[in-house]
Amino acid sequence: MASSKVLGRLARGGANVTNLFVIFALACAPALANAQDQSSGSCSLEPEPAELDFTLKDMHGGEVTLSDYAGHVILLDFWATWCAPCRIEIPGFVEMINDYGDQGFIVLGVSIDDTPDALIPYAEELGMNYPVLIGDGRDDIKDTYGPLIGFPTAFLIDRDGNICHKHTGFAPKATFVREVEALL
Repeated sequence: MASSKVLGRLARGGANVTNLFVIFALACAPALANAQDQSSGSCSLEPEPAELDFTLKDMHGGEVTLSDYAGHVILLDFWATWCAPCRIEIPGFVEMINDYGDQGFIVLGVSIDDTPDALIPYAEELGMNYPVLIGDGRDDIKDTYGPLIGFPTAFLIDRDGNICHKHTGFAPKATFVREVEALL
């Protein structure tokens, strides 16, 4: 209501600094409220249960069951060795494991199409200090978390097992840090 009065005055030529400030505040209030919600630890998505009933082979042939990490804050990252943005994100994940791993944070990296022969030297080169899982041939997990329309695609799952954040494409480390810290 107040905004229509201000707009009416502006239309009649009554624009002044106060009116412009009011219009700016009214226009920006929803965005500012959303930004505050994001930083307060709430999920950016309507939380929905993450499907963790998957067992995948890691790059060394061992079996990793996602549900074994229930109660942790999980960053489930779908990526590929050919993906340049994936390669940019991975060092940040390595640092985050070092910073938050002892607080119940884990990264589970699901390679979408590479063999262990390609993954092992890649993971060693980047110092990947978290489970690197084989997603090649595992349409079940890709379909459950898909459609995966771009890479990397990362899901941040809270301690209660709900998907709270999803990032398709590159996201800066600072974004992940803010979201993880809010969930720990």
